[in-house]
Amino acid sequence: MARHALSYRSFQIYIAGKFFGLHALWMQRMTIGWIAWDMTRSASFVGLVSFINFMPTLLTGPFFGVLVDRVRVHIAAVVTQSLMLVFTALLLVCIYLNILGQAGLIILSLLLGIVASAHHPIRMSLAPRLVDKAAIGTVISTVAILFNLARMTGPALGGWLITKWGITGSLLCQIAFYIPFIFALSILRPRQTIAPAIDREPFIEAMRIGMRHVVKVRLIANALIITGLVAFVVRGVLEILPVIADGVFEKGPVGLGLLLSSAGFGALLAGVAKTLIPTQTAGHIPRLTFFSSVIGMILIPIIGFNGSWNLIIFLISCVAFCTTMTAITLQTAVQMDLPDDLRGRVMSIWTMVAMGAAAAGAMTLGLMFDWIGFATTLKITGIVGLISLLWVLSRM
Repeated sequence: MARHALSYRSFQIYIAGKFFGLHALWMQRMTIGWIAWDMTRSASFVGLVSFINFMPTLLTGPFFGVLVDRVRVHIAAVVTQSLMLVFTALLLVCIYLNILGQAGLIILSLLLGIVASAHHPIRMSLAPRLVDKAAIGTVISTVAILFNLARMTGPALGGWLITKWGITGSLLCQIAFYIPFIFALSILRPRQTIAPAIDREPFIEAMRIGMRHVVKVRLIANALIITGLVAFVVRGVLEILPVIADGVFEKGPVGLGLLLSSAGFGALLAGVAKTLIPTQTAGHIPRLTFFSSVIGMILIPIIGFNGSWNLIIFLISCVAFCTTMTAITLQTAVQMDLPDDLRGRVMSIWTMVAMGAAAAGAMTLGLMFDWIGFATTLKITGIVGLISLLWVLSRM
């Protein structure tokens, strides 16, 4: 019987530090979203800032994926998290001096997005290298639980801090949270797969090999298609929650924190549920993935059909449960048979699709909100997304 990931000391250290790093991340997302909304009261601008933050993953993700397969991955993680701390501190300075402005927020969102596009393949490659390959499935479930625990508590903490001490209070807390994570990363000793320089393929050829692997392996290709569709519609809605919280229901930063926390709660339940169901077998996408992706898509037009704040909170939680279950099962299916020397490249492409589709969805939905309103936007995108998803699944 395979050992659980938490029985490995390196993974224990990683999880302890990541608890703080993930809280910093979710507080940062909440804070930037609130700044964008509070600055302009424009759904389009909120969607644009979200798009700018995710856009680098579309352009630089595959390049960083190749680099991850060639470097000491825990050192690369220290670098990216240190840069996140630096740019968060820069945002704090701009807020304190009252010199941020819309252009400044876009630039800092872009810088944070570039660093995040580098860190995504790093984090997806690092954690599986801290355990034996037989325990990789429990790595993904455990990290997902922690990720979504922070997703539930981080925004609530951020909203409370903004209400009590303003945006600077939230940013100071984020900076403090990055420090223990950076320390934990610096003392890790993951399994390395760095080949001698003479045996490495040229950079562009290495990228092509990763892309060819994605296209050649049908399971990975199918996983990317489902990921892209769900991310565009369902994740797109979750990225513009500031508009729903304050633009539709006028609940302010506390309301935004509550919505984001309800999403985190639903996602956390999905992570826990994944650990309780039978172990996922390699070589195929489970039926649970198809079920959760369809239900998630069905919920989007339902959100558009009602105006109850309490019901919206519940529905957002359900949506997050479905998207997280879809993401965990798809990522597990892809990672289980993936060689370590391809892990960075393949998972960078997976991240590129997931983040890129979510970014495009957020910007599209933001524009539609300003044009045709909240309810009509969700009805149209949800129904069109559901029809598209059912057509794709019928052909797999």
